[in-house]
Amino acid sequence: MLKILEDRQLQVFEKGVDDYAIECGKASVAGSVSQRACVFCGSRVVLYPVADAIHLVHGPIGCASYTWDIRGSLSSGPELHRISFSTDIQEREVIYGGEKKLYSALCELIDLYNPAAAFVYCTCIIGLIGDDVDAVCLRVEKERGIPVIAVHSEGFKGTKKDGYRAACEAIFRLMGKDSTTPVSSFSINILGEFNLAGETWIIKDYYRRMGIEVTACLTGDGRVEEIGRAHRAKLNVVQCSGSMTYLAKKMQEEFGIPFIRVSYFGIEDMSRALYDVAEFFHDCEIMRRTQELVKSEVSRLLPEIDKYKKNLLGRKAAIYVGGSFKAFSLVKALRLLGMETVVVGSQTGSPEDYDYLKEITKEGTIICDDSNPLELSKFILEKEADVLIGGVKERPIAFKMGIGFCDHNHERKIALAGFEGMLNFAKEIHATVTTPVWKFSPARKKATNIQVQGTSKD
Repeated sequence: MLKILEDRQLQVFEKGVDDYAIECGKASVAGSVSQRACVFCGSRVVLYPVADAIHLVHGPIGCASYTWDIRGSLSSGPELHRISFSTDIQEREVIYGGEKKLYSALCELIDLYNPAAAFVYCTCIIGLIGDDVDAVCLRVEKERGIPVIAVHSEGFKGTKKDGYRAACEAIFRLMGKDSTTPVSSFSINILGEFNLAGETWIIKDYYRRMGIEVTACLTGDGRVEEIGRAHRAKLNVVQCSGSMTYLAKKMQEEFGIPFIRVSYFGIEDMSRALYDVAEFFHDCEIMRRTQELVKSEVSRLLPEIDKYKKNLLGRKAAIYVGGSFKAFSLVKALRLLGMETVVVGSQTGSPEDYDYLKEITKEGTIICDDSNPLELSKFILEKEADVLIGGVKERPIAFKMGIGFCDHNHERKIALAGFEGMLNFAKEIHATVTTPVWKFSPARKKATNIQVQGTSKD
């Protein structure tokens, strides 16, 4: 086992070697170059797919670089979410305040684009100079007659998870507006599904075939009007638990809507997600349709997966993703492909999440919370992983280590959710793992030369 920073020792766990509860939910250790994103990024991840709203970044122009071309969320209609607006705060506003500039920007954008709502994202500098963003938003809301919501995502106030919470607070403010549009007795909201590469449409089609109405998807292919009647659905189905559990609990307290946690990745968890919804409604016809749907999709899928499995048996994978629920599904999906997970970690896992990862992984697996590039590199080499599954920040690590990479984050353009997504996942894993170029990489031979500063776990 490698040397790690002393303050992070209890955030790294090797099954069969260590015996303690993994620490998590804490601020990143200074100097560890965490793979986590900032608070603003967390809020933007959640709210960005609301396609008929203005998304205005109140801060320096650099923060607004987080735009459509590095995000795979699609819309079936308006595409305001594909335009990144900024107040472009500069030295003058830092000294004298940026409220006038924010007011002018909001009025101009609302008049020009006629959005259903506007979100104003507060960045680090706004928290420091003290602009009263709430007051400006309230003034514009009264003058223009649409919801104008301040998203308090100042970067210095916490981690990416705090950004999720800020986004959930903003979404909640839009609820309760529509009490007249008919809503089915068999209705659900999907929370934490962001329509990457059209995945929301795949999942909605499954529920339609079951006889279930999706009242609102929060926030994939989202609309302000749909969010306004989300409080009338009978069940909340939480896909990304890290980002949306807070909102599900808030809706349960305020509107009495129960919620369940699901995952749409992999055959096992996708099937379980559909059955859990069917069981909630206690309807024989819905259950029959669900059984037929699952049987049809799985029987079609398994023969196709077997074509790739024979070349993947015994291969090893490392996983590092944002939410731990996705990590659960990936471990199971890789097992279906005949592969072993040797490293698995997340940015936002809870103690219960890591306990479950301990249960479903094999002896010797490294489980880590809030890891950093040096740690991940050493884990990959020590465990001789053949592929790393992660996001845009993990891609360079994989390539420098001379192994394959599978993008399972928000930048991807290929659907990986649902039964169809499992087949795409198998194809992508097979293609990257079996690429001949990796046999020429000298990186694996240099494992002993990589050092991570700090105190040894031993």
